[in-house]
Amino acid sequence: MKTLSNIPLLRLGHAWGKLIKKKAFARGSELGLIFSAMLIGLAAGAAVSGMSWISRSLHSLIFGIGRLDWLSASIIDNKLIVLTAPIIGGMLLGVVLFILSRRRRRAIVDPIEANALYGGRISLTDSFIVAGQNLISNGFGASVGLEAGYTQLSAGLASKLGSKLNLRREDMRILVGCGAAGAIAAAFNAPLTGAFYAFELIIGTYSMVALAPVVISAIIATFVARALSGDSFLIEVGEIGTITPADYVPAILLGAICAGVGIVIMQGVAFIEELARKSSIPPYVRPALGGIVVGLLGMVTPQVLSAGHGALHLNLDSDAPVKILIGIFLLKSLASAVSIGSGFRGGLFFASLFMGSLIGKIFGMPADMITTGSLTPTVLAVVGMSALAVAIIGGPLTMTFLALEITADFPITALVLAAVITSSLVVRTTFGYSFATWRFHLRGESIRSAHDVGWIRNLTVEKLMRSDVKCARLGVSLEEFRETFPLGAAKRVILLDTSDRYAGVVSLPELYAEEADTARPRTRLEDFLTHHNDFLLPQMNAKQAVEIFDQSRAEALPVINNLIDRRVIGQLSEAHTLRRYSEELDRRRREAVGEA
Repeated sequence: MKTLSNIPLLRLGHAWGKLIKKKAFARGSELGLIFSAMLIGLAAGAAVSGMSWISRSLHSLIFGIGRLDWLSASIIDNKLIVLTAPIIGGMLLGVVLFILSRRRRRAIVDPIEANALYGGRISLTDSFIVAGQNLISNGFGASVGLEAGYTQLSAGLASKLGSKLNLRREDMRILVGCGAAGAIAAAFNAPLTGAFYAFELIIGTYSMVALAPVVISAIIATFVARALSGDSFLIEVGEIGTITPADYVPAILLGAICAGVGIVIMQGVAFIEELARKSSIPPYVRPALGGIVVGLLGMVTPQVLSAGHGALHLNLDSDAPVKILIGIFLLKSLASAVSIGSGFRGGLFFASLFMGSLIGKIFGMPADMITTGSLTPTVLAVVGMSALAVAIIGGPLTMTFLALEITADFPITALVLAAVITSSLVVRTTFGYSFATWRFHLRGESIRSAHDVGWIRNLTVEKLMRSDVKCARLGVSLEEFRETFPLGAAKRVILLDTSDRYAGVVSLPELYAEEADTARPRTRLEDFLTHHNDFLLPQMNAKQAVEIFDQSRAEALPVINNLIDRRVIGQLSEAHTLRRYSEELDRRRREAVGEA
């Protein structure tokens, strides 16, 4: 029963609740980030479980296997289904691509690109499109994993939440990292792997501000995925054995080998994509043609189909001859390259783990010649899967923690760390890209990681320039010019030709100093022109502007609208550009460490 005494308490409690909510989700609040990360972890775990369930249901429906069976480990008697399923999937994906080409002109942004260039902003609609394409590709047997769809959808949900909360740029980037961390953690039942995947590949750096939200999201997503999907995401390995100091030599050598193989695989995918682009085949027809190749390879062995979860476990537990392992590796490599290159949507995360495990087991025979033979095939398989995944995907600590979480063995983790460092070093020094950043490079983007460089692109000349510029026309006499622009009126005047096109810059101090110089008299205004071909464009960023200032040795330059019209629209000084550039650098540094 309500009384007069408890009504004020109710009102006070409601007011405190509103205040706490407002404080928790305020811009820059760590508490708000943690609450948001919890929600993202729930969403990521549910998204991964949902996509996995749809994929396995498609495998069961299309290929006639058991609901709990893995496609790549199944025995499929009907070879016609194996041949035609990827072709039908390619045709269905082609229809989707055809519709998208008519209705959507902009490219789809993935989490790495979003955090590098767009401050963590991802279209949720695009994320659902990518997830749908990934499910079609994987569900019909194309040799791609679902990790691309997992991370895209989870990151898209995180970005949408951040947009609704009107979070600042750095917080948006952290939330996108939380989404990716939750997706990978749920996909491998490995929260540490998911967290460091976010730090190394999505956020691009480690900071104390991001630590709690990312780890919490990864842990919650793992719990949710296990509650919904049970142990279906577990990777089980066999007997590890004893690790000795001498085992580090073959592990390091295996890391270098995996680096070389990873580079070949990435270039193979790029070669097939380039071959497809140069052909006259429309993009929406290419997946069906790629499906023919995948179907033919699948008729040889189903282990090349889908991501390869079942095939990974199958080969970890078997003692197949080296010739068989080499054959499976070559077929899987070709199937994955053709699938990605022909337009199927997906990633190479799990495929690289599977192929790396095959390389490790193949390496077992020469490894026995290097050491006393103490390394078991399982150890080499774990080292190989981590080293090849680092070469293709990147993230040395990510793959090291994955080895730790699937083996729960510290000695093998140290062995894996030596191998992945070697693999990463070889790839960075000889190739310079991971699979994702290599594809950005092929598109013309100079992105080497998810480190935030988008703010530099946003700090354009158009935003920095002054529009009030002093201009005069060529042809006027020195006397008329001096009357119009007395000493002290400006530092410099921009000259235009008869068509109002930029012609050069005149320094007023230099012009008036000429009166005292009788040894070299200059009688025409044109004699004082400098920087005839030095100018800035409005779309240039601050970094590009600084480089042009340095090359031209100019203190200030005009800004023209384009290279054809050459209409002067403003002026920008080197000092102002450097000051604003330094201010933004300091601002990003403070945001990264939580001082903003």
